[in-house]
Amino acid sequence: MRASWLACGMLVAAGASAETLEWDTSTYSQEVTPCDIEASHGDDPYSVAPGVSQQDMDFAGAMAACEAAVEDDPGNPRLRYQLARVYGYSGQGEKAYPHREAAIAADYPQALFVNGYLHFLGINKARKDVCRAGSLFRRSAQYGRLAGQVGFTRYALDGAFAGCDVTIDPEELMVFLEAAEESNSGFYESMLIAMLKKEVAALEGEKK
Repeated sequence: MRASWLACGMLVAAGASAETLEWDTSTYSQEVTPCDIEASHGDDPYSVAPGVSQQDMDFAGAMAACEAAVEDDPGNPRLRYQLARVYGYSGQGEKAYPHREAAIAADYPQALFVNGYLHFLGINKARKDVCRAGSLFRRSAQYGRLAGQVGFTRYALDGAFAGCDVTIDPEELMVFLEAAEESNSGFYESMLIAMLKKEVAALEGEKK
C-alpha cells in the first residue's frame, strides 16, 4: 500500500500543503445576462441563473447570447466558461479553447474542474494531459468545488497522477473530504465520501 501511495504523485508531509481558497465574486459582474439564462451549468456554484442541461440547450441561441456577453465583458470568467461550454457542447472544441484557458487563468472554480476532466480523458479537443488534470482538479478542490474534492481524492488514491508534479497530502485530502461531507446530503455521494475517508485515514496512519 505504501509503495503505491508514494507513486501517486508528489507526496508531501502531512499538513504541509493543506489550504482552502475563497472565490471572490466581487471582482466581476454578477448581472444576469442572456448568456446566463441560456448556458448556466446547474452544478456551477457561482452561476447566477438556473442551470441548462446539454439536452435542453438551444445551441444557436446560447452561442449568440454568450458571444455577445463575452464581447461586452471579456474579463468575466463566468461568461467565458459558459461560452466555452456552448462551443464544446456544439462540437466546436477548437473555438472553446481560448475561453477555457481564460476561465482557467482566472481560477474560475467550475472551469478548473470541468477542464481538468476534459484533459483527464482527452475529449472535446482538449489534449490528454493527466498531470495538468490533476493540478486543475486539486485547485478546484481548494476552492470548495465538490466534484474536485471527491474526484481529486479518488484519482489520487488510484495512482492516476503517478510521476506528475501534483502535490498529494493525506491531510489535505481529508480536509477536502470533510468539507465535501459538510456540503453534501446525497445518499450515494455520502457513501462514497465515507469510503474515501477510510482510505485516507489508513494512509495517514501509515505516515505516522
